[in-house]
Amino acid sequence: MHRCLPVFALLTGFLILRAGPVGVLERDWLIDPSFARAKLTVSDDRVILDNGLIRRTLVRRPNAATVGLDNLMTGASLLRAVEPEALLKLDGVEYRIGGLLGQRDRAYLLPAWIPKLTNDPAAFQLVGVKPSVPVAPLSWRRVRPAADLPWPPAGNAVDLVFQGPDEATRGVTVTIHYELLDGLPVLGKWLVLSNGTAKGVTVDRCTVERLAVVEAESAVDQRPDVAWRTPAIDVLSDYMFKGMDLVTGNQIASWRPDPLYLSQVSYERKTPCVLVCEPALGPGVVVTPGGVFTSFRSHLVVHDSYDRERQGLALRRATRALAPWVTENPLMMHVRGSDRKTFRNAVDQCAEVGFEMIIYTFGSGLDMEREDPAYLAEIRADVDYAHAHGIEVGAYSLFSSRRIDDANDVVNPATGKTGGAIFGNAPCFGSVWGTHYLRKLTNFIAQTGLNLLEHDGPYPGDVCASTNHPGHHGLADSQWVNWKTTADLYGWCRARGVYVNQPDYYFLAGGSKAGMGYREDNWSLPRAQQLIHARQNIFDGTWTKPQTAGWMFVPLTEYQGGGPAATLEPLREHLKDYEAHLANNLGAGVQACWRGPRLYDAPETRDLVKHWVGWYKQHRAILESDLIHARRADGRDLDYVVHVNPSLPTRGFVMIHNPLSAEVKREVVLPLYYTGLHGSAYVRIEDGRAQPVVLDAAGRTRLTVTVPAEGRTWVTVE
Repeated sequence: MHRCLPVFALLTGFLILRAGPVGVLERDWLIDPSFARAKLTVSDDRVILDNGLIRRTLVRRPNAATVGLDNLMTGASLLRAVEPEALLKLDGVEYRIGGLLGQRDRAYLLPAWIPKLTNDPAAFQLVGVKPSVPVAPLSWRRVRPAADLPWPPAGNAVDLVFQGPDEATRGVTVTIHYELLDGLPVLGKWLVLSNGTAKGVTVDRCTVERLAVVEAESAVDQRPDVAWRTPAIDVLSDYMFKGMDLVTGNQIASWRPDPLYLSQVSYERKTPCVLVCEPALGPGVVVTPGGVFTSFRSHLVVHDSYDRERQGLALRRATRALAPWVTENPLMMHVRGSDRKTFRNAVDQCAEVGFEMIIYTFGSGLDMEREDPAYLAEIRADVDYAHAHGIEVGAYSLFSSRRIDDANDVVNPATGKTGGAIFGNAPCFGSVWGTHYLRKLTNFIAQTGLNLLEHDGPYPGDVCASTNHPGHHGLADSQWVNWKTTADLYGWCRARGVYVNQPDYYFLAGGSKAGMGYREDNWSLPRAQQLIHARQNIFDGTWTKPQTAGWMFVPLTEYQGGGPAATLEPLREHLKDYEAHLANNLGAGVQACWRGPRLYDAPETRDLVKHWVGWYKQHRAILESDLIHARRADGRDLDYVVHVNPSLPTRGFVMIHNPLSAEVKREVVLPLYYTGLHGSAYVRIEDGRAQPVVLDAAGRTRLTVTVPAEGRTWVTVE
């Protein structure tokens, strides 16, 4: 019997599960991934990476080429045609790395055709195969609680070594690294170019992955690109920025048509069925004699269905495996003043209520670019004071959305002048100012003992046409250099145990949190509306990133206007709304930036914050586990999310909110499939008595709950 996996349906406003057959595996890897161990098989004619979920097969002769990409979760063959293993444009000439020729029908690839494919003499040729292991792109110093995940991720790997085919590339070696992770349908890949020639080699373009994939649908007629359904494959990368979510943060992966696929249904041959992983610009890097160039890393995440929750769970699991530091989730306050009295009072309050980190917020007056020894010593004394009270300390630094001057800002290639950047004006990290800024930032962190960098506007993707900046040559390498400088800074932080908040998708490059996703001027709305929006933002922001990787925001003082109706201060006069914000965030396993001069203003306020922090720490393990989206807040009925973890004694946790002005008593459906429980479970409403419940074949149960007016309740599952 094959276990039925869930698909989702909406009934009477609540999410339920119904059984639906998906795949051919006997076990669901999202509940028990222990069987999916990555194995490498190397023979005279084959290289195979297989973990029971996906399998990549390459032939070695007459040249290396991927001839199989199989989704073992569904039984589907994903590959329809052979492509080069990579593409490089060197000194203006494009070279294929590996690959074979002669496949006439590109709709599918029969095993019998493979021996008849021929070598491409103009391509880089395979000269070696070396078994390897997963390689960590950066060091991670573990100094605070995080998920118990291995670093680098567990799995298996192999290196394929290629040499240039002509006189111009004699002495140029390209090594492609492939790795497959344990327990995840995730396949990583990147390349290293070694220049063994006597002259510099310019890497104009770099394509790490090019896969001719079976199309997700066929259509005869012309349609917009966004209207096409694409194959169920996502790509994570360390080359991600310019956005807080997976889609906008993606800078390398695109689905393109295959004009050589002559038998496709599309009349204009525009079916998006070739997955290409390459930057839009550059890298444009010059590799000196004896030097090396290391590309970005791409990680294919292969899905077993089009179900949104299953795809989201796979992406969140992959993110945690590839960037386990995102599971660090300290409770943090943003203090509005950097003067000693305000700061130390906030430290005392954090220690009293159980907060774990305090941040000199934007507008606090702290200046991370100051190098005055007396100023550094003053900040160091306050940081030491916080450390003595068990509180870590961070600081804010603005990078983008600021103007330095014509000599140091990014130059718009369309005008040849500064201005017109993504945020109007922005400095270039490759400028003289950028070099000094980097030195000042790292020196400030080192001298003061800071534990967090809140970096507002890590390089967001602006290009720079300046030819006078010492860090880059011109437009072609500007984006790569700016990204690399930012990524190296975050790697430096990670190696020192320094936490990083950044508003772009730098997770695989060392970043810890990006914005969950919210509109800042919504905090000027009346308090009750802020609460509904906050739960919507959390619900929407956690489909593809873990809740621990997104920050929320709670301004304790007036922010963006709104007056008394929008403001929590004085806190003791708005305890109900303050409590709701605490429950909103902590009940979802989410940390917010609690921004103000203080966390409490009276004993009753202190006790309220202390209660919810203690409650959170009591349930922290399950609250920071996988999140299942149950019902999105709309202000009209109960809303809730479900936390699940088959590895914990508490298998599930449900936080239910009631936005209505009257108490609600109702039977709700709890989707508990991903708890790994079958047939029965025990549930406990708040701190009440455990009661048995029956789970149906889809892993759901029905439970009657009573939720107070404009309040909440919670349910634990054992």
